[in-house]
Amino acid sequence: MKCTFCNNSETKVLDSRESDDLTRRRRECLKCEKRFTTYERVESVPVYIIKKDGSRELFDREKLRKGLIKSCEKRPVSIDEIENVINRIESKMRLSDSTEISSKQVGEEVMNQLKSLDKIAYIRFASVYRDFADIEDFKKEIKILNRVV
Repeated sequence: MKCTFCNNSETKVLDSRESDDLTRRRRECLKCEKRFTTYERVESVPVYIIKKDGSRELFDREKLRKGLIKSCEKRPVSIDEIENVINRIESKMRLSDSTEISSKQVGEEVMNQLKSLDKIAYIRFASVYRDFADIEDFKKEIKILNRVV
């Protein structure tokens, strides 16, 4: 970081405060000893979800959260556990080489996470995600789930 007064590149951080998406740093120049403040924001690369119909939309944590909360409704799953699932899914997407992820990949990852978290929540999510038509679809999925356990 260069000093805003003398353009020297050697400064030290005196104080650092973080908020949601912003870090405020109070700095001092090692040459002129003047103090100044910098604001830093982490810039993340946007991740797009490619829908079944080929359209694209920005990844939305809130949309994922709502779906998980709905699947876990009246189940012994805490909000912290849901947040951890969201964080793991988002991290996996951001670590991928692509900035475009298919909705199918996201849905499969949600199901993988729910399978180990809560079987009922998994079945609920799968019934919507895989568009179960009748009770036979539920029976097939439960058989598959029982083989995995």
